[in-house]
Amino acid sequence: MNLATAWWVACGVLIAIEMATGTFYLLMLALGCATGALLAHLGLNPSQQLIGASVVGGAAVAICHLRRSKHPKAPPPATNTDLHLDIGQFVQVDQWQVDGSCQVKHRGALWQARFQGEGKPDPGRYVIRAMEGNQLLLDHPEPTPGHRQ
Repeated sequence: MNLATAWWVACGVLIAIEMATGTFYLLMLALGCATGALLAHLGLNPSQQLIGASVVGGAAVAICHLRRSKHPKAPPPATNTDLHLDIGQFVQVDQWQVDGSCQVKHRGALWQARFQGEGKPDPGRYVIRAMEGNQLLLDHPEPTPGHRQ
């Protein structure tokens, strides 16, 4: 087996592992291996191939890491409005239990809910802040400018 074939095999192995794990950085390293293979096809010596593969793979990983670090991380699943469309919706609480739980009617069904805000909850209007399993986590709604509760 010549060096170009070894580089292509390494590239394929990295891509296969990436597909199994979902680690995007392995694709960047596979790009470095592909560079090494192309340099081998051009007839460069093994140390030049290794340097080229290292530079391209390392630069690709660094660029990928910098781009990802600039984007905000997704909120945790319990509070992610892309996953739970109910977050941010309002519900009316008629009565709280001693333990801070209640039942509320939301979307035509009764839901178990729990207070997660500050202070003691009183009956009234609350906003859904998160979901924990099939339980709604409620808090006081933020007052809007010019609106009195």
